[in-house]
Amino acid sequence: MERAQGSIHASVILEEYGDYECPMSARAHDLIGELLDTFGTQVRFVFRNFPLSEHAHAERAAQAAESAGEQGKFWEMQNLLFRNPGRLRLVDLVDYAERLGLDVERFEEELTNHAHMGEVAHDLHEGRRRGVRGTPEFFINGARYEGPIVLEPLREAIQSALDQELIRRAI
Repeated sequence: MERAQGSIHASVILEEYGDYECPMSARAHDLIGELLDTFGTQVRFVFRNFPLSEHAHAERAAQAAESAGEQGKFWEMQNLLFRNPGRLRLVDLVDYAERLGLDVERFEEELTNHAHMGEVAHDLHEGRRRGVRGTPEFFINGARYEGPIVLEPLREAIQSALDQELIRRAI
């Protein structure tokens, strides 16, 4: 299931491949909020799981986010995961599920049975196919963003994509 925020009619789609245990992905998480506030309905944000093998808890954290998403709390779980990257053990994930008012029994069962491993594996496969090498990795309207993961260059790249879309539509 695609995890997205913003209008399906947005002119720009910003995709992120992220890892809940990656400090740079956590920093990027804060930038995304600012960018969405800046551009409003002009930008749709899509998050894709890309748990790196060197991060022991990232894959289970990604499954936890997907499980929470099935109960309507993906973004809330994502906030907790990114704000607490050192607390991603099973006991921590269950604590977050309780805090969010999830059906904890269902949540634990889904994690134990790897019910959402398919979604995570799909994102990983697609990311590798697209050449994702690390996290966070961004794509703007399908094109890899090569700039630094800081607010102003990302904002400028999105604005450029918006301008290009306006020109394309005018022709």
